[in-house]
Amino acid sequence: MSGFLAGLCVAVLPLLAAGFWLGRRTARPQNLGGLGTPVEHATFETLHNATLAAPPLRAGLTGETARKSARRLRTLLGTDALCLTDRETVLTWEGVGEHHREEILQRLGGPLDTGRGEAFRLRCDVPDCPVRWAVIAPLTVDDRVHGALVACAPRESAVLVRAAGEVARWVSVQLELADLDRSRTRLIEAEIKALRAQISPHFIFNSLAVIASFVRTDPERARELLLEFADFTRYSFRRHGDFTTLAEELHAIDHYLALVRARFGDRLSVTLQIAPEVLPVALPFLCLQPLVENAVKHGLEGTADKRHISITAQDAGAEALVVIEDDGPGMDPALLRRILAGETSPSGGIGLSNVDDRLRQVYGDDHGLVIETAAGAGMKITARLPKYQPGVHSGARLPREP
Repeated sequence: MSGFLAGLCVAVLPLLAAGFWLGRRTARPQNLGGLGTPVEHATFETLHNATLAAPPLRAGLTGETARKSARRLRTLLGTDALCLTDRETVLTWEGVGEHHREEILQRLGGPLDTGRGEAFRLRCDVPDCPVRWAVIAPLTVDDRVHGALVACAPRESAVLVRAAGEVARWVSVQLELADLDRSRTRLIEAEIKALRAQISPHFIFNSLAVIASFVRTDPERARELLLEFADFTRYSFRRHGDFTTLAEELHAIDHYLALVRARFGDRLSVTLQIAPEVLPVALPFLCLQPLVENAVKHGLEGTADKRHISITAQDAGAEALVVIEDDGPGMDPALLRRILAGETSPSGGIGLSNVDDRLRQVYGDDHGLVIETAAGAGMKITARLPKYQPGVHSGARLPREP
């Protein structure tokens, strides 16, 4: 994430330069409060307008996002008119001279094909039209031209050519960030689907087999387990939001463990120590359950030994500290490193690498899983969940493709 912020700061610098020359050109002596000189005031206005123009563009280039950002972009350039286009149409026109729309469309071909800007004199038969000159600056993401920013002015200006190019580059950065957001969303959604696919064949078959075994001997027990199964699968395959609360995730784990206990009997014991104050903490959906499932699969299947799983959630100031520990066979640390690096994927390994990846994507690399294990020594998994993270709350969704 720090790389994104650094890139954004670099992208804003050309806007400050554009704001500087616009401030020099347009500033008048006035009472600016605590903002200092006219140039400082112009710089502040440039940053303010860039800040307001950015959010719509972070959703991609569409008619709606172009319309929402165009007025701020025109203010940044100080032009009489500005339009944003995709590769085929004018998405929005802000300012005067909209009758030049078709002429602009006819001149887009070259800049969109070459990725190089172009300035030209407008043909106009309207006597009082104030725009006579246009600058086309392509909007490029990953070497592909998505559209163009077109600034229109009364007369030719080399300074406007450069300023329009700088603002177009800043817009391109926002569109690139939008692409990254969509890629991140698709990746996380694919990982959740992978987890669901892992849950489905293995867990559903075993759970239904256990429920069926009680139908004749203990119908009431079969009914209870069927309700546990329905509640767990309803949660696991829900479509509402990419985030949940710790309380909801633990509730789903409780349903899961009820079904596991019915299968393994007294071979599995579980202890939970949960601090009530961390129950509302938000976290990525299906983030802890796969870790518990991993402990069950590696600890109980294929052996007659008894196993114990401990789940704790503690208040650690700005974070909730969640620890899942088992006394199973453990794992060779070298193998674990290969699993987390994506170099190998043994049965069950998808749960660890999937959760670790999603925690890092949402909270940053400092919040990946901390796993302590060795062959024959069990496994202890620690997850540090920030209590407050922008955009992370129950029911929230990651940015969606427009």
